[in-house]
Amino acid sequence: MTESLSFFNKTPIRWGVIGCGGVAEIKSVPAYQMAKDFEVVMVMRRDAEKVEDYARRHRVPQYTTNAQEVVESREVDAVYIATPPDSHKEYALLVAKAGKPCCIEKPMAPSYADSLAIYKAFEEKGLPLFIAYYRRSLPRFNQIKQWLDEEKIGEVRHIHWQKTKPPSEIDLNGNYNWRTDNEVAPGGYFDDLASHGLDLFVHLLGDIINAQGLAVNQLGLYSAYDNITGSWIHENGVTGAGVWNFGSYHREDKVEIFGSEGKITFAVLDEAPLILENGSEKIELEIPNPEHVQQYHVQNIQDHLNGISKHPSQGNSGLHTSWVMDKILGN
Repeated sequence: MTESLSFFNKTPIRWGVIGCGGVAEIKSVPAYQMAKDFEVVMVMRRDAEKVEDYARRHRVPQYTTNAQEVVESREVDAVYIATPPDSHKEYALLVAKAGKPCCIEKPMAPSYADSLAIYKAFEEKGLPLFIAYYRRSLPRFNQIKQWLDEEKIGEVRHIHWQKTKPPSEIDLNGNYNWRTDNEVAPGGYFDDLASHGLDLFVHLLGDIINAQGLAVNQLGLYSAYDNITGSWIHENGVTGAGVWNFGSYHREDKVEIFGSEGKITFAVLDEAPLILENGSEKIELEIPNPEHVQQYHVQNIQDHLNGISKHPSQGNSGLHTSWVMDKILGN
């Protein structure tokens, strides 16, 4: 992407938000409001009562049920898209057409093809595009990257992730959940949860050059896949494997990175300790996430737009993660 060192020569940068559901309550929008040079000036949701309530509670001055009004507003400098993934492409192309920077919730889109269309639209205009894979910015995972860079476990050989959980009440009672609707998220919870880990593994170990997998629906509780296995190889030769089963008897979130001289164990989604083991030491660290988990991600957006540093999760990396997910799902 071609862009100047500083995209904006003004502060504050005024954000509009498309979609103000659960993720916008604590995880993301409050982080934008906390950032020194950011303001959230408009929010959108299709439900008029809910968007008015959100704007009142979060003290956002303007609200609407029309996404295009957010995109085209002269009082909005940049747009954060926080809707379910099936609408990301539609809204992102509107933002690109309007010539504004954008942050899109993960996954970038339900497919690599849609993600590529989004990426090209921003790339052609030289517009900043960020994807909300905020784990790349969290201190707990920066610590793991530091250990790897310092070769605390020698040469990395393999990474393995097991993510399992029982069906939720929503799954069992049949109530609608967009996260398990194959028209919105073909991989089901894999799209919503595994995307975070796969993107993080690329950040830690480099691009993936080949991936494959098997995806099935074992339980028949919803239309999306509920059991996925995958394997892959990074460009540096590190192999990887994952199991994502959402009909298991218990919840587990465990990643192990095996090296020639030790092992690192951690969780992607749970706040478990980071454990480093090698021939000379065993270190166990608790590094909690911030209250608003996207805080560091948003701060990095601010620094990127101000020309201070490059954001670790941009359109190109989000696109790569979409490609890996498609490969594992057999697309």
